[in-house]
Amino acid sequence: MSYTNQKEYKVIHKCGHCGKKMTFVSTRRFRVNANKNKLDVWLIYQCKKCKHTLNIPIYERVSPQKIPRELYDGFLANDEELAIRYASDAALFKSRHFITES
Repeated sequence: MSYTNQKEYKVIHKCGHCGKKMTFVSTRRFRVNANKNKLDVWLIYQCKKCKHTLNIPIYERVSPQKIPRELYDGFLANDEELAIRYASDAALFKSRHFITES
């Protein structure tokens, strides 16, 4: 299934650089960080005005074995369709208490 026609959500969040609530858009890139034997995976968003980044958590402090290998490889490769899929997932933003813009 192609996700390129999916609506990617914009996020309203206080920008650490602008100092006020701004619109953030998906960069369609991931950040994967290892801390001992646990992983964090974030979808990276940017302030439309100043490009300051905001990490939207996808996985937090999980064992690498809990992430399917194909999915993990997609995160590491910054798979664009995978990023669009997550940026289009209303449940992700709702569960993380982010305010989205239509």
